[in-house]
Amino acid sequence: MFNYDFRLDEVILRINELNAKTIGIQFPEGLKIHAANVAERIEKETDATVLIAGDPCYGACDVSDTHMEGLVDLIIHFGHIEFPIDYKVPVIFIEAYSKINVMNAVSNSLELLKNYKKIGLVTTIQHLNLINQIKDFLIENGKDVLMKKGSGTREGQVLGCNFSAIKDIDADAFLYVGSGNFHALGITLFTEKPVFIADPYINEIRTIDEFKDKILRVRFAKIMRAEKARKFGVIVSTKRGQFRLDLAREIKKMIEEETREAFIIMLDNISPDLLLPYMDLDAFVVTACPRVAIDDANMYKKPLLTPKELEIVLGKRKWEDYKIDEIEHI
Repeated sequence: MFNYDFRLDEVILRINELNAKTIGIQFPEGLKIHAANVAERIEKETDATVLIAGDPCYGACDVSDTHMEGLVDLIIHFGHIEFPIDYKVPVIFIEAYSKINVMNAVSNSLELLKNYKKIGLVTTIQHLNLINQIKDFLIENGKDVLMKKGSGTREGQVLGCNFSAIKDIDADAFLYVGSGNFHALGITLFTEKPVFIADPYINEIRTIDEFKDKILRVRFAKIMRAEKARKFGVIVSTKRGQFRLDLAREIKKMIEEETREAFIIMLDNISPDLLLPYMDLDAFVVTACPRVAIDDANMYKKPLLTPKELEIVLGKRKWEDYKIDEIEHI
């Protein structure tokens, strides 16, 4: 029924043990298609009513506990591991490991890895249960495999906003097991090492180089446009896992020291429509998830920058030292 392990037997047992009567369930975007079926199973096997969190969910930094406070006894959050946040409602985190076979893609990656001995191995939470199997396979094929824990992440795990698990790893190259390009992009920008993607969903092995060049061209254009900006909006997310008001204040001060203007704007979800009333501003700096600025860049009429990109605009960081912004949770 599901191509992810939602551990529903365990979930239902916990709900019954807690005698919870109203349950909130929350999924990241890629897993929302399973929400109705999961809710159906829970309601059939417990006495609880299920409320599905329908708003966008960007990670464990974005649990819907604030919105569901007073409405539910318990939230089941699927697809992420817990961040060190005090939640307003009891939350159970279910990692939701993918059932897809990753080893075909990993095996096929050996050809691209043939000229590299020391391999940094990373993946996302969906495949983290297989990290040791992947590690053993690479070792059996002559590789030295390097992994480490990050701040708020498990060994070998990367997040879209946290690459601490790959820093200071003395690898010749990195192998990222998972889908998409963003995580691999962050790895190569932080390490300046070759990064190879073993994507089990399309059984493809690829480098990040072409995507990196494309993204950096876009980011360079946004930064160049923002160099002429006189008025900036500094966006602060009210999502507690992304809430960085202190950083926004520092950014506002930094901008004003350059005899430009800056205004702090508080938002929950960040979208082009919500910024339309502020089109008298020349550019925006996002202190929330860095993927907002990078993934959705072309949706916005004005340049949307990360804090590190603003440093380039203001001459405090060189373009050659371009990095993706991080939100670390310790």
